[in-house]
Amino acid sequence: MKNMLRPALVLFVALTVVTGLVYPAVVTALAQAAFHHEANGSLIERDGQVVGSAIIGQQFDAPGYFWGRLSATTPNPYNAGSSSGSNLGPTNPALADEIKASIAALHDADPHHTAPVPVDLATSSGSGLDPEISPAAAAYQVARVAKARGMNVAQVEALVAQASTGRQLGFLGEPRVNVLKLNLALDQAHR
Repeated sequence: MKNMLRPALVLFVALTVVTGLVYPAVVTALAQAAFHHEANGSLIERDGQVVGSAIIGQQFDAPGYFWGRLSATTPNPYNAGSSSGSNLGPTNPALADEIKASIAALHDADPHHTAPVPVDLATSSGSGLDPEISPAAAAYQVARVAKARGMNVAQVEALVAQASTGRQLGFLGEPRVNVLKLNLALDQAHR
């Protein structure tokens, strides 16, 4: 029995050290060296204060800000500890009610806007944490934001263009606009 127990314990300790200490330490060191900003949460700071993360959405609902995708996380929107979608199927009446409420909120914020609402402004994301919207969703909101801030539409459009990101490597993903970065740029321009 002793001959079998000793190798098992040695292997257990060795694997614990390798997989529990060495491997995580090496991966952490590589991530910090190669992707320092991303490894630390892609945090965005203004005036020495962390104001959010570039990879997790935030709630914006004032007319002078761009609004992001809806979040279905609980108990609060954009709760990174509870990433989830609503799991409402296309035939679920609750999904239709959610979409109608989103469209009504957008129309209430800008009653003169008659263009169709982009889908990413009316539906929640799969993770509930999306920090980005489509360029169409940003363009839909430009007039409302410009009016609320007393800015020229062209100025706001220029800020949207600056906050926009194209496809990765030219063909992966879709063009997108980071809502937090755009709203921070708006605050900076409107000081």
